[in-house]
Amino acid sequence: MSTLDQSFVDNSSWKPDLFKDKVVFVTGGAGTICRVQVEALVLLGANAAIIGRNPEKTAKAAAEIQALRPGAKVIGIGSIDVREVDQLAGAAKKTVAELGKIDFVIAGAAGNFLSDFNHLSANAFKSVVSIDLLGSYNTVKATFSELKKNKGAILFVSATLHYYGVPFQAHVGAAKAGIDALSNALAVELGPLGIRSNCIAPGAIAGTEGFERLSPSGADGQGKVPLARWGTTRDIAESTVFLFSPAASYVTGTIQVVDGGYWHLGNFAGEFYPDVIKNQNSIENPKL
Repeated sequence: MSTLDQSFVDNSSWKPDLFKDKVVFVTGGAGTICRVQVEALVLLGANAAIIGRNPEKTAKAAAEIQALRPGAKVIGIGSIDVREVDQLAGAAKKTVAELGKIDFVIAGAAGNFLSDFNHLSANAFKSVVSIDLLGSYNTVKATFSELKKNKGAILFVSATLHYYGVPFQAHVGAAKAGIDALSNALAVELGPLGIRSNCIAPGAIAGTEGFERLSPSGADGQGKVPLARWGTTRDIAESTVFLFSPAASYVTGTIQVVDGGYWHLGNFAGEFYPDVIKNQNSIENPKL
């Protein structure tokens, strides 16, 4: 079910048809955050291709998003592993064949789970880095010719986990730090081609899988956020619209943190530290 509807346009700071005739290519587009990013862009005039592993979930999301705006074209391309650049290249080719071009790219496919270092195998670490970091690289690689042709824009979905040490998230923190570095390098390398590259770093966003795993619950948790509330997927969508809009035409190589100022307060796991770490590290037979 879609999160946004026509009221997003009616009550928005953005003009209708802001992205008319634009096409966005999104990996992870059927997921919670990336889906709402796509909804916002489509409601404001864009057409979209959402790329995912699960063909049924991807097709269903595409159909629901397309229904948000009369005349919208949203295609779902499933059975795609972002670790395989050839599969993404095929998805990009299909997008151009059906939608005409690619102007914007969102690299949002990601994998995550909680694991302390003692129980995080090398294969598990590699899996997350491959999906998040290599997958992001492959997404841009597969769409590069279109981005160059259309002087497009890239948006990587990052995080704030690597700004400080977060227990049980070494694999994700390493991957997201790499994504930030990749975006910065591409901003410099591809800028002369007219291509912009930025990151968006969501904080604690209510209703997402990551929120359920990692964020303190209830009013006490919200009280620790400087803006005194949890974030919403709409907050991410609004920043996404800005970064793809003409208002951000001189913005590249930046990381847009959307977390209500939360990360400035430091590690949210501090109240459990170090007891929970000691308990996990004391267990014998660690995974290799």
